[in-house]
Amino acid sequence: MKGFLVRWFVHALALVIVVYTIRGIEVESLFATIVAALVLGIINTFFRPLIIVLTVPFSIATFGGFILVINGFLLWLVSKIVKGFTIQSFWAAFWGALVFSLVSYLLNLWINQQGRLEIRITPPPVFGPKGRSPHR
Repeated sequence: MKGFLVRWFVHALALVIVVYTIRGIEVESLFATIVAALVLGIINTFFRPLIIVLTVPFSIATFGGFILVINGFLLWLVSKIVKGFTIQSFWAAFWGALVFSLVSYLLNLWINQQGRLEIRITPPPVFGPKGRSPHR
């Protein structure tokens, strides 16, 4: 449960970053942002897999680029469901979904499955002769 709440907070934070960086995406209150993050999570959990399966030929033909369009559509759909969260154009939804995905990915790198902050400080592997790491 804690992991869910932490990830919900991370997605709400990512949505706030999207609102402040992408023109054409506006939110009226912090409450609307939190609700939009929750609705986006629900839609991504239940409807996104179905839409992706139905559009596999388009995704293959565009080398996966069509998934960005799907993400933009789902973000636009959230704006139609949540009062106080508006998106003015398709391109705002497209770029907003792209920024949201990147920010969420980067923030979730720091969160483990239990919802705890996890900082991994490991040096990058340096390979010596014959492809072996000298640290072993």
